[in-house]
Amino acid sequence: MDRRVLFASLILLAGGATGVGVALFAFVGVDDATIDAEVVWESDPVAGDDGSGAVVATMDGDPLVLQPTIEDGNRTIRATAVGGGVEWRTTVSGGDAGTGDTGDGNGTDPPATSGLVTGELGGDEVVAFTTESGSLVALDPTDGTERFAVDLDGPGGLRPAIGDLDGDGDAEVAAVTTDGRVRAVDASGDTLFETDLGAPVDRRPLAVDFGSSEDDIPRGLAVATAADDNRTITLLDAAGEARWTTTPSVTPLSWSAADTRSGPVLALGGANGNLETIDVADGGSRYEVGLQDLPVTVGDADPGRVYVSGSGSVWAVDLLDGEVVWKQQYGGDTRVNAPGVADVDGDGSPGPVAVNQNGGVLALNQNGEAIARGDVGGAGGAVVYAGPLFADATGDGSVEVLVVTEDGRIVAFSD
Repeated sequence: MDRRVLFASLILLAGGATGVGVALFAFVGVDDATIDAEVVWESDPVAGDDGSGAVVATMDGDPLVLQPTIEDGNRTIRATAVGGGVEWRTTVSGGDAGTGDTGDGNGTDPPATSGLVTGELGGDEVVAFTTESGSLVALDPTDGTERFAVDLDGPGGLRPAIGDLDGDGDAEVAAVTTDGRVRAVDASGDTLFETDLGAPVDRRPLAVDFGSSEDDIPRGLAVATAADDNRTITLLDAAGEARWTTTPSVTPLSWSAADTRSGPVLALGGANGNLETIDVADGGSRYEVGLQDLPVTVGDADPGRVYVSGSGSVWAVDLLDGEVVWKQQYGGDTRVNAPGVADVDGDGSPGPVAVNQNGGVLALNQNGEAIARGDVGGAGGAVVYAGPLFADATGDGSVEVLVVTEDGRIVAFSD
């Protein structure tokens, strides 16, 4: 192609579903002149997670990749310095960190953990997770020491959420059990509320905390429940009381919270290939738009847009009205993982970055034009189930794209 952008008017219809919008958008082509990103560092593989549980934290200002792993028969949270070696390891027991117990006494059945989440509690960064056996654990990312461990009174294994649920300027951490219990705790691990929703939960909770404490914007914890074919979403306030409960039109396989000019929404990626947004103010459905006839995954948002992935495609969707701004295709029919957002070329304008399950990396600008691409590669190829992470891997003050593969290898790209 001798032009970076190929525009074609495409109309996506709703497949007959009521309330599904019609989208007119620009199809964006990948220019052959797109810069090939260079692999600047990679780690050795490690077992224990498919890559989707990893996060980036800091230690004395330097980036770390934290991963749930299995080492020497133990479930371990491992911190790897970007561009360097392992900084610390913390062993996870049946719920409490640091004991060295593998869960069954013989070192062959280490307890499962959720994916990790980072945030600030009491002015300090923490990394939090839940265990399948039912604990919420928070660690200090600088050295892996336990900050607190809280019994959830039910089976865990779902990623917790960190956010300012009550608008007082201090964040809380909230976790759910798969049988429907919800617990929120403060920076010391003291319980703020406990709630039993009475239905199974199979999605991570979302902290909804947009705006300042003076703004009249609802905030709280969004929890999705599933009982038989009945799926509901509930927004809990800072006391654990339901602000509203709603039944979405789509079966949500992924979701995220995002802000818009008309207030925050929950963006749901449906099993039917539709994107639906739920108004945080009252639980009403703002719109539903059809993207494809295969499941779609909601990724990160930047002001006014959310980025969604599916089979071989990435979409930029206007959060206010559901208009699909552009669609980018790459990698054939290979599924694309949840897109992230970062300023990878240092021009001051963050854009989406997508990684498909064959390890193909594509960085885009806000117009959907490809600015860099790469391939994780490796012996026998690579399988990637995680979206991208971002950190300064070269020490030049700008961010690079980090990809964590299915076998736990961390690969850093720079353009």
